[in-house]
Amino acid sequence: MVPGELTVRALTPETWDAFADLAERHNGVWNGCWCTWFHPPCAERGQTAEGNRALKERWVHEGLAHAALVLDGDVAVGWCEYGTPEELPRINHRKEYEAGMGQPPDYRVTCFFVDRRYRRQGVSAVALRGALDLIARAGGGVVEGYPQDTEGAKVTASFLYNGTRSLFEQAGFTYSRPKGMKHCVMTTTVAPA
Repeated sequence: MVPGELTVRALTPETWDAFADLAERHNGVWNGCWCTWFHPPCAERGQTAEGNRALKERWVHEGLAHAALVLDGDVAVGWCEYGTPEELPRINHRKEYEAGMGQPPDYRVTCFFVDRRYRRQGVSAVALRGALDLIARAGGGVVEGYPQDTEGAKVTASFLYNGTRSLFEQAGFTYSRPKGMKHCVMTTTVAPA
């Protein structure tokens, strides 16, 4: 599939239906996660795909879930989840992450998802740039990402939910330190818009 002109909008109650349509086209994303994994632990999360969907929708309506939603026309084709450490406190390889941490970031970029028909066409890059633009509009600050360092190897897209090191480098992030097997911490500072 060749995408048309892609646009980015914030995930809000007004764009929820487009986000939900994308997730539903892909079995709720990663077997029904609905991009809830990095949010705070709660009793509802992880019980069922329907429960995760309802939880994510509630967080969006409460302003506690942020993402740059990539659209081809009116159809959502990808997203990049971002938020403050309070909104997205869960991190894989936490012990290793904290061992090298100085100040916590203002924002985290935790998760990407791209419609299977649009993969390997630059949608993740559009989503990441969109997230950085939305962070700038919210006042900017230090942003961390936790991509996979593929070292140039081709990796199945379903394993790249954190993005790749090269994707973050192309968006102006710099390498900070390793975090877990084949993952790293990358940072950038976003000026307010």
